[in-house]
Amino acid sequence: MPTYVSLVRFTDQGIRNIKEAAERIAAVEKLLDQVGARMSQLYLTMGRYDYVAVMEAPDDETATKAALALGSLGNVRTETLRAYGRPEIAKIISGLP
Repeated sequence: MPTYVSLVRFTDQGIRNIKEAAERIAAVEKLLDQVGARMSQLYLTMGRYDYVAVMEAPDDETATKAALALGSLGNVRTETLRAYGRPEIAKIISGLP
């Protein structure tokens, strides 16, 4: 299944309600399941981004739906990247002229 990496920043609302983060993470996992995606890893980070999330989804449309659903809750803003694993990288490179 394709992998996506989301770089996540808190909104003002999200940081004001930081003490609810554990409950929100559980709710996000349920939300992702509802749209057909799955969060495989989540890291609280220091620096420009507050979280880095690794998600699996069957296609770009599902990953986009997941990002939009998450953003609509108002606690975070995301920047999502399609990530290619080693087997995919080998396949991509083998097709180069």
